[in-house]
Amino acid sequence: MDAFFTSESPLESVNKTCARLGIKPGERLLVVRIGTATLQFFARGVLVQSYVISTSKRPPSNLKDSLGTPRGLHEIAERIGAGQPPGMVYRSRVPTGRHYSELPDAGTHENLITGRILWLRGLEPGVNRGGNVDTYARYVYIHGTNHEDRIGEPLSSGCVLMRNREIVELSEQVRTGDHVLIVD
Repeated sequence: MDAFFTSESPLESVNKTCARLGIKPGERLLVVRIGTATLQFFARGVLVQSYVISTSKRPPSNLKDSLGTPRGLHEIAERIGAGQPPGMVYRSRVPTGRHYSELPDAGTHENLITGRILWLRGLEPGVNRGGNVDTYARYVYIHGTNHEDRIGEPLSSGCVLMRNREIVELSEQVRTGDHVLIVD
């Protein structure tokens, strides 16, 4: 049974999924809980920090073009933006040199990609990796937003949104290859 349909703890789910996939669980783990709009950061099985987040305005979905937040076990494929100030706007994963507050339509603009980018890659073939369910090919990130006042409500087109200072803080504590479990 997939991790997002069980009642076991996230750590148990990750351990079972890793065993099934033949990969070693890492020291750091992010657990995204869509239903409670939270992201928990664990290090060596101990909760380090919990954040309020936003996920998709649409129901969770791993399907291409669904715009739903994908479930299951992922890894951080790329960390983008180290050294940039909080609130930096990115286009095609490249910093624009402008803070979102410098943009005349920032308040009315859909979600901008700001702060930092943690680009996710699915680890479960047929669930969130490959074919029409590939999280990485869908460009699903954990990133900051220009709508920090709306964090906690469904807001994105599939990504996990955080406050800019918090994504900067989190990005400095995680590494490429760290696991991310997304559950209902």
